[in-house]
Amino acid sequence: MGDLTEQEVDAIVNAANESLLGGGGVDGAIHRAGGPEILAESSRLGGCATGDAKATTAGRLPARWVIHAVGPVWRGGEERESELLASAHRRALEVAREIGARTVAFPAISCGVYRYPPELAAPVALGVARDLEGEFELIRFVFLGDDLRDAFAAALSS
Repeated sequence: MGDLTEQEVDAIVNAANESLLGGGGVDGAIHRAGGPEILAESSRLGGCATGDAKATTAGRLPARWVIHAVGPVWRGGEERESELLASAHRRALEVAREIGARTVAFPAISCGVYRYPPELAAPVALGVARDLEGEFELIRFVFLGDDLRDAFAAALSS
């Protein structure tokens, strides 16, 4: 439980939209806390496809980088949402590796305004983290709400 923008890690992952130009929820909080440097650098990246990720500076945040990962909008589970969510997590960790990040903090990508059910997202996110955890010193998931924490805790124990 905590505030993703306060994590003292090499990189935090932003639950971004395809424009990379800020939005609501986690995305808006990261842009507000990190300052205009994040938006300035993001605007030069040309957006980002769903399931992909790109890195920028972290501005005023304690982290060195923000990795902007675009998860899918939940549409009932029949439009490759699970595949795209796994890809967003995988690409975020691949980008982290490429930039030299050894410690990474994630939010619950797509579980906010994109309405992905946390109990379905958690096993996907944790599965990718387990697959790649040996390449990092720390992969942390940070939640603001008990419902998200509980869904991820349940997925860990199953």
